[in-house]
Amino acid sequence: MGGARLGVAMLGAGFIAEYHLAGLAAAGGADVRVVVGRRRDKALAVAKRFGVPEASTDVAATLDRRDVQAVIVATPDGTHEAIAVAAAQAGKAILLQKPMAGSVAGAERIAAAAARHGVDLQVSFMHRFFDEVAQARQWLDERLLGRVLAARIRNATPGPDWGGWFFRRACVPHGVVDQLGVHGIDLVEQLLGCVRTVSARARIAMPERRLRDGTVVQVETIDNAAATYELDDDTLVTHEMSLTEMAGCDRFRMEIYGERGTLWLRTERGRLAVFIPERYGDDWHVPELPQTALGQRQHAVWLAGVAGDAPRLDTTGDALRGMRVVQALIRSSERGGQAVSVECADRGASTEAIEHAAGSSHR
Repeated sequence: MGGARLGVAMLGAGFIAEYHLAGLAAAGGADVRVVVGRRRDKALAVAKRFGVPEASTDVAATLDRRDVQAVIVATPDGTHEAIAVAAAQAGKAILLQKPMAGSVAGAERIAAAAARHGVDLQVSFMHRFFDEVAQARQWLDERLLGRVLAARIRNATPGPDWGGWFFRRACVPHGVVDQLGVHGIDLVEQLLGCVRTVSARARIAMPERRLRDGTVVQVETIDNAAATYELDDDTLVTHEMSLTEMAGCDRFRMEIYGERGTLWLRTERGRLAVFIPERYGDDWHVPELPQTALGQRQHAVWLAGVAGDAPRLDTTGDALRGMRVVQALIRSSERGGQAVSVECADRGASTEAIEHAAGSSHR
């Protein structure tokens, strides 16, 4: 883009929108033109807080704007497909909040629309950009732990108490797996390898929830799930997901056990700790990590990719794989925990499916 600043529209004015706006501010290189929300007063408040000059409730009009070259879609999950497809048709680069859609088919339609209209589509997986995850990936690539033998990851919060839509099946079909589990699935595949089979059980533990405004809602979708993943190299990984844990965990908790040592992410030992006797002796080593502003790394990478200054990540392919793991997880639970294979187990298959759906002649 020749060094020009990217014009961005923030579609959504909720909690996660504030993460994206703060991340863009820290990264620099973009001008947020407008915040779009369902309620004008909420959109205006968020816009004022981050110095954005305009607020709106009109997504269609925003997509027509020539001074907007890219959009961040951080609206309720059930709206992702319609908005992302419309943004692709309008020729806007897209950063889409996870989960992509409510189904694999919906996610594929979004990816096909982006491919058909030649726009960059990225899916937001914030955790993979944390400083401690970047360091962990480097150490795993260097095989500092030796061969990985097993791993465990936990995603848990008390659950969102600010919106009843989170608990409706029509909006969030797979509940905690869509809201939190996809983050854990992404970390497993980024750090350890592809999930080949899933064995899982899921349930609604709290059928009724009271929101912070006193409203009582009926819970229609799962709030607790436990899964075991078998990776392509036969490693077993356990994954716990909960929207009912009062204290929650610090974004996630991950433990990786190898032949030569142990690596913990976001535990009581801090953001990153390793126990590797042959390198650090018989004690835990807690490395000094950068204090990168939350969201800065992710949004800098996104902006550089859109501008053509750096390679674009295949987060769309990663997200489609994650959606297939979610699909297998739900099927396994419905079958009483029976192991279910993950469809399109290789990333190349995801790319081919997108191109086929888009009618592309490129292979």
